[in-house]
Amino acid sequence: MAPARVNAEKDAEDELELKVEKYSRGKGADLKALRDKKLKGQLAVKEKLYGQSAKVAAKAEKWLMPSEEGFLEPDNLEKTYRFPQESIVKEVDLLSSRKPFDMILPVLGPYTIEYTSNGRYMLVGGRKGHLAMMDMLNMDLIKEFQVRETVRDVAFLHNEQMYAVAQKKYPYIYNQHGAEIHCLKEHGKALKLQFLTKQFLLASINSFGQLHYQDVSTGEMIANYRTGLGRTDVMRANPYNAVIGLGHAAGKVTMWKPTSVKPLVTMLCHHGPVTALAFDRGGHLMATAGVDRKIKIWDLRKYEVVKSYAARAQSLDFSQKGLLACSNGSQVEIYRDFGGHDYRLYMKHRMMKGYQVGKVLFRPYEDILGIGHSMGLSSILAPGSGEPNFDTFIDNPMETTKQKREKEIHALLDKLPPDTIMLNPNLIATVRAPKKKEKKTKKEIEEEMEEAIEAAKNTEHKKKTKGRSKPSKRAKKKEEGVFRAKRPFLEQSKEVVGRPDKKQRIGEEVELPKALQRFAKKPQS
Repeated sequence: MAPARVNAEKDAEDELELKVEKYSRGKGADLKALRDKKLKGQLAVKEKLYGQSAKVAAKAEKWLMPSEEGFLEPDNLEKTYRFPQESIVKEVDLLSSRKPFDMILPVLGPYTIEYTSNGRYMLVGGRKGHLAMMDMLNMDLIKEFQVRETVRDVAFLHNEQMYAVAQKKYPYIYNQHGAEIHCLKEHGKALKLQFLTKQFLLASINSFGQLHYQDVSTGEMIANYRTGLGRTDVMRANPYNAVIGLGHAAGKVTMWKPTSVKPLVTMLCHHGPVTALAFDRGGHLMATAGVDRKIKIWDLRKYEVVKSYAARAQSLDFSQKGLLACSNGSQVEIYRDFGGHDYRLYMKHRMMKGYQVGKVLFRPYEDILGIGHSMGLSSILAPGSGEPNFDTFIDNPMETTKQKREKEIHALLDKLPPDTIMLNPNLIATVRAPKKKEKKTKKEIEEEMEEAIEAAKNTEHKKKTKGRSKPSKRAKKKEEGVFRAKRPFLEQSKEVVGRPDKKQRIGEEVELPKALQRFAKKPQS
């Protein structure tokens, strides 16, 4: 066989191993430490299935998903952040060139936006009560209506059929036809909303600094906590572990789950109020911005700053491929990771003078950045931001009505309980490590020893013939039984109390304090 062919096969195997590692479920269960044979067999079968599914997914990615993201590539001394949108639109295909737009709505702004998980539908909320839902694939307006009161935030629920709106007094839930379904009075005056898809939980933070979790499938209020750090309108959910992150006026960022009264993590991130917060899709990176004119990128595995910029930001968002968008006044900047968390300026877009950008949000599975500002809505091209390959079992922008129904039913059947929200979700479905035996106290050992002695004294010995059941021999046997019962407890008490050390002789090896050295015996010469 030719050496070139051998090298090519080896490279292909190495590439496949890397892809298998990408789709694996982390470190497998330690089956050698298990004593339960039934559990050991069940876990062995599961680990085998996990390995097979990872190989199948890796092969499918290699052969069926050849598409790759395309970034802007400069020539010689060109800078990508100097490319205007007009020149980018001219170079892309016809379908992509129709996606950027500017919608001027100066009366009812400023506007906030939200996308569904598959990126097909967009929800628009104007501060003065304007609500609208659009199909971004066909650029159709599905529903538009006016609630005639303040709208602070909008959020889609499990799909586009229902969405929540944080209004003047309470959050409301509407269906896609604009009909009001629920009024969530227990949440109070909500400032921000986040929906946890896998747990079917709607989270809100109100003007009193109270964090609420409500199960939208059953209507039950799961948790209601006072953060104790005052009013805040900076709130984001980590897509990796469904932990809610809050940014506070004291420069702190806290992370919460519905089963804990206290925050899981409290980080001092800025020397002033936190203005924006965003989590990477992988869950290990967090971006924060503060009034101290700094944007910081944090590694949540070590809780350390990996990059810091001198810039302001009213809104932050990570794309599916790791681009970071931040807004400052009428300007939008996009940063790209060039390796090793080295985020550098990638794109820059300036709105018209006087436009104040309120929210920036990347559209899933598209190279589009949505912008909600004081004068309406805008959409710009951000090459390389979206995931080029989508899994139709998870998110399908082209799904039919039947597929939507099936997906909704499967989501309800696979709904996770609130207990599964934790900082490290890889601990779910793993075997808990055996606990080390805790040492008993002296009092507990004495009590157990007395019980064992009483049991040894009360044991009746079988009567034997030919002089072997004399009273003296029976008493001796009873004493031996009592001693055997006492022996393990005496050894345990020695371990707890410890034997007193023997007196050390004063010699050359023992160094005395200066005040006592004159009393020590001098060694004989």
